[in-house]
Amino acid sequence: MYFNLGAVLTITTGRLLCSLDELYGILNHMTGDSLFTHQLPRASEACEKPLLAQFPKLAEVQVPDGLSGKDAVESWLEQQKSVYGNTFDVEPLKAWHHVDPLDELVDITDQPVIAVVVD
Repeated sequence: MYFNLGAVLTITTGRLLCSLDELYGILNHMTGDSLFTHQLPRASEACEKPLLAQFPKLAEVQVPDGLSGKDAVESWLEQQKSVYGNTFDVEPLKAWHHVDPLDELVDITDQPVIAVVVD
């Protein structure tokens, strides 16, 4: 499945360079899961090295300190696209450890979790 440079670099650099929808899209594709927000850091960590193995040239990308704002990010990404390309055919992970989202939330917080189920 194809994803844009911003989505791939978000995972490989740890800097948000795409929309949250794009981030969910690539991470759900790679993990084969339907991730909740609190699971994104674990999924990103699991996907970083496999993405760099698929696209090793992206390891050299350095996001400038202080880069912020949608217009600035989009302008910087346009410059990077001329060097690295715009879309990437991303392979899913070979293995992903699914954890129930509520169980994982309980594991990462010291607060009680109250689930509300609505029909």
